[in-house]
Amino acid sequence: MQSLIPINILVGDRTYRIKIEPNDEGSVKMFSKLINEKILEYKTQFSGKDMQDYISMALLWFVTQQQTGEFSELGLIKQLNLLEDIIDKKLT
Repeated sequence: MQSLIPINILVGDRTYRIKIEPNDEGSVKMFSKLINEKILEYKTQFSGKDMQDYISMALLWFVTQQQTGEFSELGLIKQLNLLEDIIDKKLT
C-alpha cells in the first residue's frame, strides 16, 4: 500500500489540504479544476448568489454527469476518439 501524500486543492474560494494516493493526484487536480470552472460559469449566469450556492450547483452537476456516464472510462474514450477525428480532419 502506498503512503498518502498531502495536497492542497481549491474549491470555490477555499483551499483544502487533503491526503491522497500519489497516483490519484492528477485526477483530483483535474476534477477540482473542472468543478471550479463550473462554479465560475454559475457565478456569471446567476449573479447575487453566495459561494455555497455556486458550489452546491456545481457539485450537483458533477454528480449528475457521473451518473450519466460522461466521466466513465467509456465516455472518456468516446470523447478522445471524437477529438482525434477532429484533429485528423484538420491536419488532412
